[in-house]
Amino acid sequence: MNVIFNYFGDVFGAIKSLWAGMCVTGYYFIHPGQIVTQKYPENRRKLVMFERFKGEVIMPHDENNQHACTGCGICEINCPNGSIEIISKKITNPEGKPERIIDKHIYHLSMCTFCGLCIKNCPAKAIVWGQQFEHAVFNRHKLTRVLNLPRSSMKKKTKESKKL
Repeated sequence: MNVIFNYFGDVFGAIKSLWAGMCVTGYYFIHPGQIVTQKYPENRRKLVMFERFKGEVIMPHDENNQHACTGCGICEINCPNGSIEIISKKITNPEGKPERIIDKHIYHLSMCTFCGLCIKNCPAKAIVWGQQFEHAVFNRHKLTRVLNLPRSSMKKKTKESKKL
């Protein structure tokens, strides 16, 4: 007898759960203006991602093709799976002091887990999250990006910015 009550209790619970889900579906069927589902890819042109979206790692450059990366390698060290690779070289500046500049800042998007440790630990705040989210490609090598633009250089620090 107890088995029969458990069976009908389970059937009643399933019907109750189904009814609750169908009530939500019915509400949005009657009120289509309140639907929050994005119609992708039809709205691709006007789609704006929210501010905290973690797209891909990018290195912003200013209008003079300068970036803030010093080539210290902290982002490369903190990356848990080696998706960042910095190729740097040392030169002597006009004052005669050795200076490190980056030759290539390589980002392997296919290996990135989007943990954000590289961005969080960058002392120069040279890399940030991008808003691009369409990364589907047929060739995996297209997911390897060089973040510093060709012929880009590091921003020169002024005396005023050093005081801050």
